[in-house]
Amino acid sequence: MIFFAACSTKKNTALNRQWQAFTTRYNVYHNGKEHFDEQLADMEAKYEDDYTRTLFTHPAEARNNQKAPQPTGDFKRTLEKMQKSIQLHSITKKPEKRSGSKKEKEFRARSEFNPFLHNAWLTMGKGQYLNGDFTGAASTFSYIAKNFSWLPQVVAEAKIWNALSYAALGWVYEAENAIRPVKESELTSKQLQADYNRAMGDILMLAGNTAQAVPYLQKGAALSSGTQRNRLWFLSGQLLSQLGNRQEAYSAFDKATKGAGIPYRTRFNARIKRSEVYAGKDVDNEVKSLIAMTRYARNQEFADQIWYAVGNLYMAQKDTAKAIESYSRAIKESTRNGVDKALAQLALGGLYFAKGDYAKAQPCYTEALPQIADNYPNYKMLKLRGDVLDELALYSGNVQLQDSLLALAALSPDQQLKVAQRLAKELIEKEKLEKEEADQEQRNAQVQNGNAAANIKKNDRTPAAFPSTGDDSWYFYNPMVRAQGKTEFQRRWGARKLEDDWRRRNKSSFALDDDKNDQSDKSDKSNPSDPSDQSDPSLKSDKPLNSDPHKPEFYLAQIPISEQEQANSHNIIQEGLYNMGLILKDKLEDYPNARTQFIKLNNRYPDNTYRLDSYYNLYLMAVRDGNKQEAEVWRKRILTDFADSPYGKAMADPNYFDNLRRMHQLQEDIYSDAYAGYLANDNSKVHDLTSRMEKEYPLSPILPKFVFIDALSYLTEKKNDKFKERLGYLLERWPDTDMTPMAASIIKGIRSGKQLNTADGNARGMIWNISLSNDSTANTADSPARFTDNPDAPQYLVLAFPADSVSVNSLIYDIARFNFSAFLVKDFDLEPMNFGEIGLLIIKGFANRRDLENYRTVMSRNNLQLPPGTRPIMISKENFELLLREGRSFEEYFQFIENPNE
Repeated sequence: MIFFAACSTKKNTALNRQWQAFTTRYNVYHNGKEHFDEQLADMEAKYEDDYTRTLFTHPAEARNNQKAPQPTGDFKRTLEKMQKSIQLHSITKKPEKRSGSKKEKEFRARSEFNPFLHNAWLTMGKGQYLNGDFTGAASTFSYIAKNFSWLPQVVAEAKIWNALSYAALGWVYEAENAIRPVKESELTSKQLQADYNRAMGDILMLAGNTAQAVPYLQKGAALSSGTQRNRLWFLSGQLLSQLGNRQEAYSAFDKATKGAGIPYRTRFNARIKRSEVYAGKDVDNEVKSLIAMTRYARNQEFADQIWYAVGNLYMAQKDTAKAIESYSRAIKESTRNGVDKALAQLALGGLYFAKGDYAKAQPCYTEALPQIADNYPNYKMLKLRGDVLDELALYSGNVQLQDSLLALAALSPDQQLKVAQRLAKELIEKEKLEKEEADQEQRNAQVQNGNAAANIKKNDRTPAAFPSTGDDSWYFYNPMVRAQGKTEFQRRWGARKLEDDWRRRNKSSFALDDDKNDQSDKSDKSNPSDPSDQSDPSLKSDKPLNSDPHKPEFYLAQIPISEQEQANSHNIIQEGLYNMGLILKDKLEDYPNARTQFIKLNNRYPDNTYRLDSYYNLYLMAVRDGNKQEAEVWRKRILTDFADSPYGKAMADPNYFDNLRRMHQLQEDIYSDAYAGYLANDNSKVHDLTSRMEKEYPLSPILPKFVFIDALSYLTEKKNDKFKERLGYLLERWPDTDMTPMAASIIKGIRSGKQLNTADGNARGMIWNISLSNDSTANTADSPARFTDNPDAPQYLVLAFPADSVSVNSLIYDIARFNFSAFLVKDFDLEPMNFGEIGLLIIKGFANRRDLENYRTVMSRNNLQLPPGTRPIMISKENFELLLREGRSFEEYFQFIENPNE
């Protein structure tokens, strides 16, 4: 007891220090270090790297990315032991002073006197790092570097691991600062050198200096052992491959396959990647070597990776035909349906996309994208392409189908019959093969499960046939009739998106002619894919349309024989080519492919309906690419063929594009002047500015606004015919603007017999007809609203204004400033709202109408100027809530105020 008391941490003698160091090493620390080594070896050996993405320099880094595979290993016990070692064996008491020498002073300046305890601190920091507590680890290593300055190797190791901790967090600047002071002379052990090179490689990778990172990673790999060595060689190969250095990448991947006790999965993936970066001209031997790997049973689950690598080899040789074949086989032979299959699908889809075969590219992207992590390289681009392909594939499929049908129509009847018989035979054989596979899978499942529950498993791939059952049930319950209807629809109209007004080019909710039926016909005829009305008997096939795809008649019935049917097919092709070009240009900015579609359209159909639009889009793409010569070609085409069109008039000026740039700067100012003139009843100014815009900037995106207020100004002048003419022009020219619903409702109101109400000043109440609801299904029935007239009820002052011309933030500021200056005691709440074109600022806090009228009096006395177009509306809380609840308009409330008894 006397001996142990003499060796207490409260005393600081040479014997005491040696005893605490001894007990620290062989007691608590030993057990914790054993656990640490076991967990680390297990983590590095068993971690399943994601070889489809750039590897981590160590499995522990994956803990900062929950979407990556997570490593095994729990270092809590290590941390507990290290913390216990520090708590029990730390000596912080200063020793007795014996001399005033420099050495004595440096010794007494230490903050820790246990000569072994720095090992516990280092192991604790590493345990925090490996457990994913990177901020905690960084703090621990910073403490070590600061408080163990008399141990330069310990400080160097702490700084290296501090840099690794920052790098794992993605903090490049902090990591660089942490590792910069480390000197090469301080790297006295092989492990310290390996850690230093790994840290430098990690930091340089994060900073984007890939080429500089590779040598450090390779040095780190050479100094490491086990799976960590292979991991760093594999990572080096990935980086060299990204840099285009295929020969060195081949060597790095080759080294990643070497070593005893390396998991087969690691060697296999390194072998695959090695083949992918093969730099030789003759790839046949590499291909044969890869294909030979498919013969081994243990490689069956990796068949998709092998064939994907074969496809990549062919792609390196620019042999797209064999690459497509290899990628297709990778997809077909995939058994895991995971990310490796998805990579093959993306590669195959990319090739189809480049060829313009969007119908085949679309299913590849649709199936692959859900398997790809959102941090995959170029994921946003791939996701956008996948989304747009859903629409592109529709038109591409139409073009391919109609081309095929027209090719069949050019054959003799005997040849057509042979093709139809072949298609029916292929379908029967396909279904037979799939049924056999399904039966085999079902038998296998029954054997494995050993009970009848396996019968639940069905094969989803077996297509449903449509036998003639004589079922005369309702259309949508009869699959045979549904199939027949779908086939007939696509034969006549092509595949279509599910949308309203699918036959209209301009999908607006109005009709300009008095006779709605006539307008329907006209809008149908405006669509080049609609050659005639549905009721035209010439379009109705006189052939019996067999609904059974197992018979040749099913396919023969779809061949366009008559001139009308063939013209319809050509119209569908024109529509498809134009829309593909437009989608590629506007949604993907894929100008080369968009240009290909537009040119193909104009070459195949020189007089097509879309010529003007296609010329203009080709002009814009040429300007965007800086190709002035090509842009001038398309400008002259427009001037020659469409001189009287808005495009032709605008592009008559050689400086059209410079004018277009100026338009974006000037149009808002011109509209502000026109709108100010409209509010001031200066109709001549409105007409002049609108005429100027139509002449100088006929393609301005805000020209519809000019036309709208121009039309309204004619109403004040009692020129009703001109008013209706301008509104009709607006609806016909711009059917999808914000003004369309309002203009369409006015036209419909006129047709229903309502009289135009001309006033002495320009109408400011058009926006008051807007429903105060953001719900398109709100109740706006013809039944009158149940407003009440109660002056003692709580009141609101609602400031209503056009949302496109009044800044709500400025209005809130002005009202709040007025409230603070005019009402020292009373407080008011301000709540902004927005309903399309109408903006609201609700001022709350009025107990009754008398209170609200007093507020209005104070506003008038203080000469508070509201923005032009703003209308103050006094309304009770109950009535305002009724407007919102039932989706009513202010117009109804104004009518109630004028005639409350009615």
